[in-house]
Amino acid sequence: MHEPKDLSGRHSPLPAAATGVEQEANLSPPIETVEAVEQATQHVLNAEADGPPRGEGVAEDLYHIFRDMLQGRTGWPVVRLVLAIVVVLIGNMFGQVRLNEWNGAFFDAVEKRNSVAFLNQLLVFLIIIAALLALVVAQTWLQQRLKIRLRERLTHTLFDSWLQPARAYQLGHVGPSGSQADQRLQEDCRLFSEFTTELGVGMLQALLLLVSFLGVLWTLSSYASFEFEGREIVIPGYMVWVAVAYAGIGSGLTWLVGRPLIRLNTERYAREADLRFAIVRVSESAESISLYSGEPDERRNLNSFLDAVLLSTRRLSGALARLTWITSGYGWLAIVVPILAAAPGYFSGRLSFGEMMMVVGAFNQVQAALRYFVDNYPKIADWRSAVLRLAGFRQAALDLDRIAMGTRRIEICNHPDGWLSFEHLSIALNDGSILIEEATAEVRTGERVLIIGVSGSGKSTLFRAIAGLWPWGSGIIRTPSGSDMMFLPQRPYLPLGSLRSAICYPAGPDAFDDATVKAALHRVGLHEFAGLLDRAERWDRSLSLGQQQRVAFARVLLHKPQWIFMDEATSALDDDNQASMLAIFAQELARASVLSIGHRPGLDQFHARTLHIRKTDEGAILLALPVPARSRSWLRWLPRRRAR
Repeated sequence: MHEPKDLSGRHSPLPAAATGVEQEANLSPPIETVEAVEQATQHVLNAEADGPPRGEGVAEDLYHIFRDMLQGRTGWPVVRLVLAIVVVLIGNMFGQVRLNEWNGAFFDAVEKRNSVAFLNQLLVFLIIIAALLALVVAQTWLQQRLKIRLRERLTHTLFDSWLQPARAYQLGHVGPSGSQADQRLQEDCRLFSEFTTELGVGMLQALLLLVSFLGVLWTLSSYASFEFEGREIVIPGYMVWVAVAYAGIGSGLTWLVGRPLIRLNTERYAREADLRFAIVRVSESAESISLYSGEPDERRNLNSFLDAVLLSTRRLSGALARLTWITSGYGWLAIVVPILAAAPGYFSGRLSFGEMMMVVGAFNQVQAALRYFVDNYPKIADWRSAVLRLAGFRQAALDLDRIAMGTRRIEICNHPDGWLSFEHLSIALNDGSILIEEATAEVRTGERVLIIGVSGSGKSTLFRAIAGLWPWGSGIIRTPSGSDMMFLPQRPYLPLGSLRSAICYPAGPDAFDDATVKAALHRVGLHEFAGLLDRAERWDRSLSLGQQQRVAFARVLLHKPQWIFMDEATSALDDDNQASMLAIFAQELARASVLSIGHRPGLDQFHARTLHIRKTDEGAILLALPVPARSRSWLRWLPRRRAR
């Protein structure tokens, strides 16, 4: 009787810490790796989350986001749109100044009952309004174009970062900074693009109007004098100081009352994302839920997510209501404050009625520019929370590899002979313990090797490590060239679109001709779908798991990889279909190398060698089992490996 060979590379068994159970549905990297990533991004997520936007924090976040978006020639369309908006805003500024001057002449004509001057000023008004209308339309169109461009560049930038090899998978396992990618890439990109454009254009416009009308208001303030005990008192820039004081009081009250809005907006969007994810999960698992009659339990779960959303919304509503006392009251008082401030000059006779209206108009423009913060604080808070989330996601995505390199990490490199080998390979679990330690093994070209083990022994985690998805651990994995490998997980990925796209994936739908694709379908027993190649639907729902697994084997036939790695790739197939699929490696792909993970009885007869991940009381060991006698009829199909 053959004794199994210990391939762990050690003479002693693994430590007891290596007996942790593998959580197949919710794997996480080692705790120290999670903490490293979170510490690197937490300063972004916690940057004054319960206070006002910090100039330094906002500037730093925006610098990194815009630097990534605008680098290279692709950023020039955004720059051109911004320059065009600046030109339009400058034109609008001159138009507003001219309109304020028109106010003085028009109301002087009204006061003097001069009908000729009155009609002339109406004609001037129409010309000014026509010019301002054209500028406003141009500004609106340019703003919308800028929103589109910003969203396009930001989303593409994040796509590029998120879809680096294995990064999307790893980001989902390093904590909240990298989770909820759907919200970051869709909702937060939209909010950032729209709010950045609106707030940026609005702030620039307010600044231009402030600069242009400060001088007008300062000059006109010399006519707003007071009389005290028979003496005339003139305060230089009196109306300017009134506007600054009024805006300062309003801004201070707004900041004091509205500062929790950033934190509350961030919390609301997080709870909304949780509810959306829960609903999608129920929708995707509707069949299983119905078979278990689990609708009441799912309803309770969804109610808990909804309650969290409603609670955060109620808190946000209360904060907005308190802020409305300030913003609305401030706006209404602004109607009468400039008139009251200018009234002494008018009643003293130093200001005509038209001049007083010019003072009021200039005051309103200055005060509107100064109160921009007050009027837009809720939007600023919403925008800032989106910036925080995007900055945290970006930080986690860009720093994941660098931070992971600071911990123990599995090194993956090409094998000089094109084989697969493990050298002192250790794989870590989410509790920091070692699942597989110091494993050493080799699979040569043309070999068919089966890896078995009980559930939770680390088979699927080893599969992910070979694919480069699971870097947490230590040791070396030497692999063949990436272009020669194909991985078949237990549930294949079927992209949205036509059945042809699903079969040809990851190549495009036009990579193979009709005859080749249909031949692959016939070979895997899906000939009834040959006439549906160009039908677009949710094939991941239309096809059973067994049919999806056969689609994966059709992909193998199309791409003809030299190395195939399978993780329970035939688990949903009956014995006959399993034998038919595995016969591909003795017929159509007789020279391919196969590493298969599974525990179904009978799988060993389709493989020349078996590696066993065995859990013991003292730890897990990797064993090489002898070739079963019943597999010899199968082995005659295998190509003979030439001596090296």
